[in-house]
Order: sequence, then structure tokens, then C-alpha cells
Amino acid sequence: MPLVLCVDVGSTFTKAVLVDGSSGAVLAAASHPTTVATDVMDGVDAVRAEVAPHGEPDEVLVCSSAGGGLRLAVVGYERAVTAEAGHRVGLSAGAKVVHVAAGPMTGADVTALRAAAPDLVLLVGGTDGGNADVLLHNAERLAKARVAAPVVVAGNADAAPQVAALLASTGRRFVVTDNVLPHIGVVAPEAARAAIREAFLTHVIGGKGLSRGRGFAELVRAATPDAVLRGVEVLADAADGDLLVVDVGGATTDVYSVITPQGEDATIHREVVGTLWHARTVEADLGMRWTATGVVEAAARERLDVAPATVAHAAAVSADTGRLAVSQADWAAEEEVASTAAVVAARRHGRPPHPSERPRPLADVVLVVGSGGVLRHAPDGLADRVLARVAGDHGGGWRVPEAARRRVDAVYVLFAVGLLADGHPEAAAALAGSLVGDLPAT
Repeated sequence: MPLVLCVDVGSTFTKAVLVDGSSGAVLAAASHPTTVATDVMDGVDAVRAEVAPHGEPDEVLVCSSAGGGLRLAVVGYERAVTAEAGHRVGLSAGAKVVHVAAGPMTGADVTALRAAAPDLVLLVGGTDGGNADVLLHNAERLAKARVAAPVVVAGNADAAPQVAALLASTGRRFVVTDNVLPHIGVVAPEAARAAIREAFLTHVIGGKGLSRGRGFAELVRAATPDAVLRGVEVLADAADGDLLVVDVGGATTDVYSVITPQGEDATIHREVVGTLWHARTVEADLGMRWTATGVVEAAARERLDVAPATVAHAAAVSADTGRLAVSQADWAAEEEVASTAAVVAARRHGRPPHPSERPRPLADVVLVVGSGGVLRHAPDGLADRVLARVAGDHGGGWRVPEAARRRVDAVYVLFAVGLLADGHPEAAAALAGSLVGDLPAT
């Protein structure tokens, strides 16, 4: 049987699972602090050594969010249309969107873009065959700007040759792909997502100085959030229905959903930008450590009560991010921070991005999956209570999936499912199936 070692090099921890490439069975799992201060391959070698007694892998697949992950700037035509579409596509590609510019770029806009220090720039604008003036103006600005990041062009296809010529004239690194908004109401993220992934692997991983040699860059297949979203897509097939995944991390809470449009949604595009049925949102102010105080602030805006002891706990852990829960009181506070972060993040994911649009249709979700260290390592019952609050929250402005089953990704396999999906689809499907059916409900 071929053995595949799947590794996630995170900003804090490097996690690994050794998988049977034929059956999808998990043979071993390991974790080690990410060794950013020296060479991230030291951490990869450490988890590899830990699983070595269970067999030598025939293949090693890696995803990474170390070094801040993938920082993306989106430059578009108007914020309500193409810039918004580009923002959604960037999130689905596993990027952290650090800057959005809309309309003809000025000198001040270029300065703000440079200050955001993106790893990549996604240049979008116009539907195919539509007005190309702003797209060409912004391409010229980017061509002359002192911004080293490569450019992914995903705008008006008719203007793509002119955009390419402008960028090439100054030696900029760029790639042209299909328009993210070919027609009003239609978001087509696949080509741009693939181009962002390729640019991430080619230009970003090697440029972050995470490893002295080429070995790490050659192993990395995707940004971690991109791998997880791919895993969520496989999981939706295994669950045979819509699903929602809430990943409560130390700095962010990410929410993923895969939805099959029903009835009119399958044929009619009401929103100007359109609905992204396979979606990810990132809430950078909601986390268990670095942004714990942001959870308290968000709770107040959402009119959610937080106990005074939890407010004090959030302040303490944000000041000392290495602080662990040890007492019953600590865990009670951890639970309230986690459940509040999860509820607020799910509300934001479910709500429409604009008042004129409809909430994301999550009522038919059949499976709610929880991920993140606080849910994996919590005392019995905590994770289920957190997910129950998400599935039963009626105050967020969207219809909740009350009949959904609840599971916790206790071994942390979703990233591995995503890494296996293309080269080992049967193993990926089996591994996803184990999360759906074999793990006990929490």
C-alpha cells in the first residue's frame, strides 16, 4: 500500500497525518511547533520522524500558512461588483485579503497598496466584452508601480491581451486567466483560484525565507485554507448534502460552506456579483488567543452577553498567547469565547454581503463540522455545545440548519483530504467518509 504523509505547516504548529494512499486510513498523526525561527523543514522532519515507526512515506504532500500565509490585494473596477467578486475569489483561494482597491487607481491608491505588502495582486475588472477603460488604467498603474508582487489578471477577457502587453512592457511577473465575472451575476472562481494557487507556489513560498533549501518549496501543494476548502468540497460529496465547517483558531475563525443551489437559485442570478456556492470567509478579529478581545467586542455589537470572567480571560490570553486552560473556570471561559467566535463568524458567513442581497441558504445543511485546537482538545461535551449554539442560533438573520448532524474533526484530517483529492481521490473520499460516518457524534 502506498503511504502518503500529509503535512500542514501552520504559523504556530506543524501537523501531520500518515495515510494509506489506497484505503484512506489514518495510520498515525503528529504535531510539532513550527520552526519558523530556524527552518520550517526542521518541524517537517520532526513530525516525519514521529510517524516513522508506522512506515516510511512514499509521498509527502504539504500545505502551508506559515509566514503569514498568502497575502492578497484585489484591484477592481467598482467595489460593489468586480472588486467584491475578486475579494470572494481570493478568500476561496486560501488568501488573506489585505487590501481592496476599486475604480481608477490614483497615486495614493498605489501607496496604500504598497503599504499593505501583498504577496500577490489580483487584477479584475469588467465583464467580458464590457468597458475596459478602468482595467487598462489600473494595469498601467501596476506596471509602473514599485510593487514587487506578481499579478494575476482575471478581468475582461477581450482586454486581456492589452493588459498583458502593459505589464510585460515593464517586466512585471504576471499570469492571465479567465474572468472572475464573465457576466453580471455570474462568479467563475475556478480559473482564478488555480492561478492564485500556482502563483503562490511559484513566487510566494520560496520568497518568504521559510527554508534555506528548495526542498520545502517543492513539497508545498497549496495554501492551507485552499487545501481545507478542497477537503470540504470532498466532504460535501461524502455527506451527500450541504455542509458548514467552522474552524476556530488562535487568531481567526474561518467558516466554509458547500451549498447546492435549489429551485430558482439553480438558474437565476439575482445578485449583481452572484453567489459563490463553495465559499470561505475569514474573521480576523475572532480568535482564541491573539484576537480574543476582538471576540468580546464583536459580541457586544451582536448583542450577545459575555460573562465578566470571560472578558477577563480574553484579555489575559490575548496578552499571553501561550497561556493554556487548566482549571474548570478556565475551560468555562474558553467555551464561551469559542462559542461566541463561532456564532459570530457563522452569522457573518450566512448574512448577505449587501442589504439588497439574500442570506446564504444554509437551512438545508446536513452536517456541521467543528475544527480548531479548542474543539479538538477540549473536555468532553464542550465541542458539541459550541456547535449546537451555531446550529441553533436564530439571532443572526439567516435560517439555521436545525436538523444538521454535528461532528468534530478530532484528528484534523480536512487539510489532508484536500491534499489527497487530486492525486489520490479514492483515499480522499474514504478519509472524508470516516469523518462523516465513522466518528461518533460529539
